[in-house]
Amino acid sequence: MMTYFRGVRSPLHFQSGTGRVCMDWINRYIDQPLLHGAAGLLRSWHIRTRQPPELLEPTWNLVVLSFLLVASGQVMAGRPFALSVAALVMLALPSARKLFSAIKAGGSAYGAREYKSMRARAVAKREAEWSVRIIVLFSSACLPFIARIDDPVGACFMLGASVWFVLTGPLKTYLDAAEPPEPTEGDRTYSGVFHFG
Repeated sequence: MMTYFRGVRSPLHFQSGTGRVCMDWINRYIDQPLLHGAAGLLRSWHIRTRQPPELLEPTWNLVVLSFLLVASGQVMAGRPFALSVAALVMLALPSARKLFSAIKAGGSAYGAREYKSMRARAVAKREAEWSVRIIVLFSSACLPFIARIDDPVGACFMLGASVWFVLTGPLKTYLDAAEPPEPTEGDRTYSGVFHFG
C-alpha cells in the first residue's frame, strides 16, 4: 500500500534497517488505524446526512471556526477581536465556498462516478503523502506545547491558531486519504439529518 524507503547498502545499512522498522511500526499502529477511523467517519457522515463524503471536512472546519469565534468574543474586545474575526472569516472562506458550490450543484449528488474519482484521489494521496500525514500529525501534537508568546493578545491568537490546526489539520489529511464510502451506503430511504440544496 505504501512505498518503503530501503536506503542504500552502505556502512549505514543497519541504521536504514532500523529506520524501516520504525516506519513499519508507525504505519501499522498509527497511520493505518487513523486511516480506518477516517474512513469510518466518512461512511457515518454519508449514511446519516446523505451528503457527499467530501463535504465533511469543510463542514467540520466551519464548526471549529464558529467555536473559535464564540471563544474569541469571550476573551477579546476592540481591535484584537476585530482582527481575530477577520482571520477567522478568511479561514472560513474556502470551506464556505465549497459548501456553497455543493448547494448550487444540487447538494447530494454522489454516485458511482464521484465515488471512483474520490477513491482514485484517496489512493494516490494514501501512497504518496504518507510522510505528510505523519508530519502534520506530530506537528499538531507538539504545537500547543512549543507555541508560547509572552504578549497576552499574541498568546490568544497563537492558542486559537493551535486549536484550529490541531482540530482540522490532521483530520483533513486523513480524510483526503481515507477510503470513501460506496454510494449505495447512503441509502435514499434513510432520512438524513442535513439537506444541502
